[in-house]
Amino acid sequence: MRTTLAIDDDVLAAARALAEQQGRSVGEIVSTLCRRALIPVPDGGGQTRNGVPLFPLRPDARPVTLELVRRLAEEMP
Repeated sequence: MRTTLAIDDDVLAAARALAEQQGRSVGEIVSTLCRRALIPVPDGGGQTRNGVPLFPLRPDARPVTLELVRRLAEEMP
């Protein structure tokens, strides 16, 4: 379906870059991103574990590994 949207320049540039990287059209990229954004995120209900607040998990989230934590810690000033 065709429609006209007013999209900020930086958002369009990012969508174009993703489209080029993935070999897809800008419309496909924007549709995919909109679908992801529209997925309801379950309310965490203010849950905590060991005193640390838990955040909702996105369906496309990658696991946080010890290696990732170490790499990020090394990047800190």
